[in-house]
Amino acid sequence: MERAAQKASCHDFILSLPRGYDTLAGDGGSHLSGGERQRIAIARAILKNSPVVVLDEATAFADPENEAVIQSSISQLVAGKTLIVIAHRLSTITAADTIFVLNEGAVDAQGTHQELLAESHLYQALWQAHIGTKDKGEEEA
Repeated sequence: MERAAQKASCHDFILSLPRGYDTLAGDGGSHLSGGERQRIAIARAILKNSPVVVLDEATAFADPENEAVIQSSISQLVAGKTLIVIAHRLSTITAADTIFVLNEGAVDAQGTHQELLAESHLYQALWQAHIGTKDKGEEEA
């Protein structure tokens, strides 16, 4: 369990809890931050060791610092596995082997990030909106 927690980057914060690994996290992890809950979920998935991993908006509510830690933890989780990621934050999927772009419940396009930027008008528009939102958020920070 501790090895999975280390891979998921949650071992240190677990040790800082009042009772370490014996601390009760509350109903649904209510005593933990969102980033801590996500990293615990990743540790559980590492322990489960499924050949296919599905992540639904894994970093959607993470601040930039936690997003980097969560992305690193996800890398530990998915090594040698099939990963299906549901994401609106496109920067989290740019390294994917294949990206499926859905529009109104149907596949509109598929390919790598670079292929989609070159060939899919919808993906281009989504990427530009993502970059614009990211730039705006950085300016406001």
